[in-house]
Amino acid sequence: MNISESLKLFHQQIIETPLLQLTGVGFGIAEVFLAKANKVLLYPCGIISVIITIIVLYEAGLYAEILLNIYYLVMSLYGWYYWLRRKNNQILPISSSTKKEVVSTFIIIAIGFPALFITLKYFTDSTVPVWDAWVSITAWAGMWLLAKRKLENWILLNISNAFAIPLLIHKDLILYALLTLFLFIVAIFGYISWKNKLTERLISQT
Repeated sequence: MNISESLKLFHQQIIETPLLQLTGVGFGIAEVFLAKANKVLLYPCGIISVIITIIVLYEAGLYAEILLNIYYLVMSLYGWYYWLRRKNNQILPISSSTKKEVVSTFIIIAIGFPALFITLKYFTDSTVPVWDAWVSITAWAGMWLLAKRKLENWILLNISNAFAIPLLIHKDLILYALLTLFLFIVAIFGYISWKNKLTERLISQT
């Protein structure tokens, strides 16, 4: 597919995208900006986006993808609760992952990746089970760290984004590939923003 054909497909996808999907994407973009700004409203926006996405996926018959979004929904609810949990009237601060949390992250990936691959390969008609499984499990791990307000969540989420962009292009989903590229760029600034806030907090405690 050349650049001209890609642009035509992108334009066609925008025109043909139903309002429900546009709304879901809009809330998804809002979630990323709110996460970058370290605002708790990222979770309500994320929950709305995921619920809309689940409806869209159900209408499209993409039942395996629904499971991933149900996970996102559960982690968003958990993250919202975890974020708002207060100690001495202070919102839980941004922090770096502990050694235990790093190990837990690797365990999530080490167990989740083969499990997803086997499920996609033998129980669905997926043509890209390895690729799809890797994109999903790195996103799962990133969401877990985001729920715990760990700086490293941005790294895992962008590993997922980096592999998702060519996967979406491969599937001719140009609009979603461009959206993911946008999320990739925003996540870079999100990491920098969180890193600066963490550094400022650590300096203030010394």
